[in-house]
Amino acid sequence: MRKFIIFCISIALFLSFNAYAQDDSQNYNQTDDSSQQNSGYAQNELTIGSSSEAETTEEEAEEEAEEVKHMVPRTTFIKRALVKEKKPMEYAEVSEENVIWSEIVWRFIDSRERINNHLYYPTEEMNNRKSLAQALIHGVRTKKILAYDDEEFRTRISYSQIMERMDAKAKEIREEKMDGSGDTVFVRKEPVDWKQIREFYVKEEWFFDKKHSRMNVRIIGICPIRVFSKKLNVSEDDDAASGEEVRSALFWVYFPEARRVLANTICYTGKNQTANISFDDIFYKRYFSSKIIRVSNASNDRRIEDYTSNGWESVMESERIKNELLKMESDFWSF
Repeated sequence: MRKFIIFCISIALFLSFNAYAQDDSQNYNQTDDSSQQNSGYAQNELTIGSSSEAETTEEEAEEEAEEVKHMVPRTTFIKRALVKEKKPMEYAEVSEENVIWSEIVWRFIDSRERINNHLYYPTEEMNNRKSLAQALIHGVRTKKILAYDDEEFRTRISYSQIMERMDAKAKEIREEKMDGSGDTVFVRKEPVDWKQIREFYVKEEWFFDKKHSRMNVRIIGICPIRVFSKKLNVSEDDDAASGEEVRSALFWVYFPEARRVLANTICYTGKNQTANISFDDIFYKRYFSSKIIRVSNASNDRRIEDYTSNGWESVMESERIKNELLKMESDFWSF
């Protein structure tokens, strides 16, 4: 009986073990199939991801190519400091009670002189350089400087009027057609001949300041002068010129107002290109040569040439007045 019971228990254990083994094999097969499916999905996703990444890389490359900023060409390898606006050096304030003597002086500057060449050149438009005339006319065109018709600064003139005085306005040229049906109209704009602006008038005031016991000078106005040969009145298209040389005052500018423009215009003196010397520095330090042509007087402020007989006497009179101005400072000293 005991052996029979043990036999039955062993058979039951054997059957249960076989059933467990069959269930385990079925679960393993199912797991293998699902893993194969998952690996297939993963491979598909990897393929799709790689293609999308390739497309994204191409798009980014195109965007980067579009966003590439080309370098701005420079004419020098020296990196200059970018200053938005340079302020002119301020003059000391002078009260009327401290001025015991003053006089208005008119000067004539010939920019063809070697010491004044930095005011004359360049005679052609350049990107990084301007002549004094170009700086003043550019300031009038941009409405940073007001132009006046007289030295008393009473009547204003516009930029177009200055171009008319420079003969740089647009002109209509009519040519008759060959078939006689009418005229052909051409509009030609004459360029500005900067070589013709080679002289300047300077109006300044000399005064003695007793507070500081020194002679001072302040520039009031500047006037560019156009020097050209007068054309013969034959026709509008005739470029023949007579030997007569004409001097024409173009306009006056109030120097204290023009100082801001001149302070931001670099002047090349021909000695050092990296020296940032402006036109305002040139006039402040009086780095120019000139001759006196008129001083304030009771005879309607007449010119020196009006009461001298020849050019040599005019030069001698101009030198005499200049020496008197320099000597007057020592004459005002009192002990």
